[in-house]
Amino acid sequence: MEFRKNDLVTLEIEDCGIDGEGIGKADGFTVFVKDAVIGDTVTAKIIKAKKNYGYSRLMEVLKPSPYRVEPKCEFARQCGGCQLQALSYDQQLVFKTNKVKGHLERIGGFTDIPMEPIIGMDELFHYRNKAQFPVGRNKEGKIVTGFYAGRTHNIIENRDCALGVAENKEVLDRVIAHMEKYGIEPYNEATGKGLVRHVLIRYGYFTKEVMVCLILNGNKIPKEEQLVKSLCEIPGMTSITINVNKKHSNVILGEEIRLLWGQEYITDRIGDISYQISPLSFYQVNPMQTQKLYAKALEYADLHGEETVWDLYCGIGTISLFLAQKAKFVRGVEIVPAAIENAKENAKLNGLENTEFFVGKAEEVLPREYKKNGVYADVIVVDPPRKGCDETLLETMVEMNPDRIVYVSCDSATLARDLKYLCERGYELRKVCPVDQFGMTVHVETVCLLSKLNAKQHIEVDIHMDELDLTDAEKKATYSEIKEYVLEHTGLKVSSLYIAQVKQKCGIIERENYNKPKSDDAKQPQCPPDKEKAIKEALKHFGMI
Repeated sequence: MEFRKNDLVTLEIEDCGIDGEGIGKADGFTVFVKDAVIGDTVTAKIIKAKKNYGYSRLMEVLKPSPYRVEPKCEFARQCGGCQLQALSYDQQLVFKTNKVKGHLERIGGFTDIPMEPIIGMDELFHYRNKAQFPVGRNKEGKIVTGFYAGRTHNIIENRDCALGVAENKEVLDRVIAHMEKYGIEPYNEATGKGLVRHVLIRYGYFTKEVMVCLILNGNKIPKEEQLVKSLCEIPGMTSITINVNKKHSNVILGEEIRLLWGQEYITDRIGDISYQISPLSFYQVNPMQTQKLYAKALEYADLHGEETVWDLYCGIGTISLFLAQKAKFVRGVEIVPAAIENAKENAKLNGLENTEFFVGKAEEVLPREYKKNGVYADVIVVDPPRKGCDETLLETMVEMNPDRIVYVSCDSATLARDLKYLCERGYELRKVCPVDQFGMTVHVETVCLLSKLNAKQHIEVDIHMDELDLTDAEKKATYSEIKEYVLEHTGLKVSSLYIAQVKQKCGIIERENYNKPKSDDAKQPQCPPDKEKAIKEALKHFGMI
């Protein structure tokens, strides 16, 4: 049977797609039904038909699934934010576990995946510490704020989101009242006119501090003092700023921040670490679950105080500082300069001196620091954006050959792709743990542990005859044996290059071109004094000097 647009079909929902939509079949024709739940029997109206499948709108639930629950929010179906409110929470966790597992199998090619049980949430609502509310006018001309309907820029009016904190409504009520009182226009995307684009609200979950940032299509808002006075009546108000964004685009935040009142940041904590958070900072939106997420990452990193760690895509240092409590030294990389400044300040705030932060693309900074400056890593932690890691970065991670890689992901599809690359180049997937950071939505975080394979392979190496012209001293210990001795007795990791440099100083190696840089201006890392001393002790132990 051929199905067309506007056809009505009756379906038993047998599966769930990656975006939370129900999946059923009518005479072999697969139909995706938004807002349907596994186990439902529904009537759906086809809105787009392809040859073998189609997309439809839920018209009626004929027989509800045992997993169906009443959504807490009356706008759940209209708003694009919560895709799973009609699904019981235990089944949401099943869905998210299967989503991660399915991506690892289909995209990564993994079998017998070492999955740990998903870490679920205790508080299912009012967990978000950040919200960005667009401001506009509805068809009746009334100023409204809320959230965009799914795949549109039509504002669904809602000042009291079920996932947000109670303070959001109080802030929005006062901002909208101020706009109405003084005739301040909301921004119009179609014309590019109007002033108030968005209201950004951040909340310190543990400190109870409140931040309000008005995103404006201009430099100031009329009657600023009156607005500040009104907002300061809200308990916990700490920061009121203006963000200037005059670009005719749908990018929310501009680059210029102007302080109206208070300070430019709020403070919050994850575990024992405090963080200063500005309007532009990336900071996890669910602090209670973030603490569990980072604890799992720290567990996988298995730090004992002697490890050098790289944290890639470090943001304001959230994971870096968590790791620095246990590591010998942590280096973080982030492309946003303001975030790196925040990271440095946060390190000072927590009295952590064993950190260093770099501004730049991770795929550029890591190769530079490794290849030119000889910086290595015992453990690499990577927490990339949804697009995953650049292949250049993955290649450098493999070359650096850390003992462990901890991969934190917000997109299990790109995670699977990147894990496949790493596991085809000498790493083994040891543990996978999904963490639900975003209850009622289809999103899920995942923490993975990779470790080096104990490969038992033979490789063929071409060796020039002059390299076999060894002195008696050189025959007494291999480079591997020297490295193992130094590590065991001092806890230091040394490279073959450093051992060669010390041998040269001790007169063991006299070949002119040994480890010479490929170009005259190439920078070759020199063995640090502490490692030189350790290598000399090893050479003495083996009777080589």
